[in-house]
Amino acid sequence: MTSENRPSNAAAEGVRLQKVLSQAGVASRRAAEEMIVEGRIEVDGEVVMELGRRVDPATAVIHVDGNRVMVNDDLTHLLLNKPTGILCTMSDDKGRPCIGDYLRERQGKLFHVGRLDQDTEGLLLITNDGELANRLMHPSYKVRKTYLAEVIGPIPKDLGQRLRDGVELEDGPVKVDRFKLVDTNQNRALVEIVLHEGRKRIVRRLLKHVGHPVQRLVRTRIGDVRLTTERPGAIRPLNQQEVGSLYRIVGM
Repeated sequence: MTSENRPSNAAAEGVRLQKVLSQAGVASRRAAEEMIVEGRIEVDGEVVMELGRRVDPATAVIHVDGNRVMVNDDLTHLLLNKPTGILCTMSDDKGRPCIGDYLRERQGKLFHVGRLDQDTEGLLLITNDGELANRLMHPSYKVRKTYLAEVIGPIPKDLGQRLRDGVELEDGPVKVDRFKLVDTNQNRALVEIVLHEGRKRIVRRLLKHVGHPVQRLVRTRIGDVRLTTERPGAIRPLNQQEVGSLYRIVGM
């Protein structure tokens, strides 16, 4: 083994890679050993095929079949289904209800990834993973968010194309990635919008601009992470696949 390929002292004193993978829920130790021998595991950007490799779970960046695996127990990734009427802040000096009220029993410094306005409900990511949060919010990564909006109808047939082509708002042009009419009933309609914009109240402003003010707005998805059966106010940890998908779309 050359000096370039020899594990560092920290890694040599760490935990066997197959044990780390097993504890992370990737596979049993035996199955993890087979994955290592097959060359399916990368540690810090290098393929590892020796079974004796030790790693430091606090610092190692591990990928399985190209997907990032979360092995650092100090990192927290949560999904909160934010109810309507709740401020998107960890505390409020006026005593108004805020998302921090839902996190008081959780240890460590947590913060929300992006914002939802007070009247918007749905998926909000909570984490202490600063690098991931910064990338998810940075416009250069074009992370897609999906919303369901109840709007004033009826919806003209060309509205989707108009929104995909783009419209001009007071702070610049905006266009959606996808638009779908989900349901319609008399003078109300339910539409789904997918876009990677992060400007303040962008969905509400966009739909109002084209003549269909929002009556109710729910964010249902960020990247591949989505709401499922969580009730408003419910919090759950993201699973390995969900965390890995977030790392993947921002190149981590």
